[in-house]
Amino acid sequence: MSFFVDSLVRSRESAPVARSSRRADGPRLALSSRVYLPAFSIAAVAVVLIAIGWSSRWGGSSFTASITSLRVVVIGPITLVVIGAFLIIERMHPAQRRPLFARGYRQDLLYTVLNATLVVPLVTALTLSFAEVARKGLPWIVVPRFGVVPRWVVIALVFVAMDGCNWLAHLANHRVRMLWRFHELHHSQEDMSVLTVFRTHPLIHVSYLLALIPGIVLLDNGAVPTTLLVVYAGIVAFEHSNTNLGYGPLGRVFVSPNYHRIHHRVVGRQDVNLGFALTIWDQLSHRAVFPTEETIRMDTGLPGRPLTVEQAGARPRHFAVLIAQLVAPFRPLDEVAKLPLVPEGVRRLGRDEEFRLRDNAEEGEITR
Repeated sequence: MSFFVDSLVRSRESAPVARSSRRADGPRLALSSRVYLPAFSIAAVAVVLIAIGWSSRWGGSSFTASITSLRVVVIGPITLVVIGAFLIIERMHPAQRRPLFARGYRQDLLYTVLNATLVVPLVTALTLSFAEVARKGLPWIVVPRFGVVPRWVVIALVFVAMDGCNWLAHLANHRVRMLWRFHELHHSQEDMSVLTVFRTHPLIHVSYLLALIPGIVLLDNGAVPTTLLVVYAGIVAFEHSNTNLGYGPLGRVFVSPNYHRIHHRVVGRQDVNLGFALTIWDQLSHRAVFPTEETIRMDTGLPGRPLTVEQAGARPRHFAVLIAQLVAPFRPLDEVAKLPLVPEGVRRLGRDEEFRLRDNAEEGEITR
């Protein structure tokens, strides 16, 4: 994370020089002063993939049926029951005390609705298109059916390999600035909850298409059942929850909320604890930081708030913040952040009290 902060500082320090050179270098630099051009390459990849999928009729797959299957994973009955249970557990065993209607919770609810309505069709189109491109462009990657290997072994292999690919994509999102511009939205949450799993930019899913490769490779040996995908989604949602519960001894294997919260910390490196469901990838890469009593209640968010967040200002302005956050990846680096850097000690010591007083007042207005 320090890499991005340092880069941001350097870009701001060099801004006057850059502005003076734009006049001399013409329209290209003038355009780059208004938008962050590399971010449009992600949008272009999405458009090209969807166009290929559309022209090939999604490789013979039913687009409607695929949307329905994905909605079962994202907001199906089982998923909603699990999320509801996690929301109750958050109130009973919170890692950090937050009002019932905290600003961050309301903002994440907006992202939940956005995912259920618009992002699911987008991800479906990207998934079917990517699979079609991989099968036609690289037909040799699909291995023949294993005659003696049980189906459950193949499914377990796909599950583990998929989690490893998600880890690699996650690492890239922290290392490549172009990808980070889309991923930083997820890290902007200062009121963590189970709904924070939905706080993502729609185009971030382009980078996570990598996780489809294991399923394509082993396609002839059996697909991962929807139930297992629901369980996987439940694990990922649970690790974002505002609870101090864990898996006990299995916490060395599975990602818990206490483990993942370290990844979202506002003070310290955020390119650690990158695992989605399993911690083994972090341990193999020496990026695993296991929780202690001191890390359970640590603050989360982006250092210096380089992204517009609902916690800033007298009012949350949820819809305006939503639009600003979705547009932010396409804006120049030196124009994204408008708020001054807050001293580390002030944010770390004063945030809980600030949230409690402010959100208690807002919750009183809502309930009256």
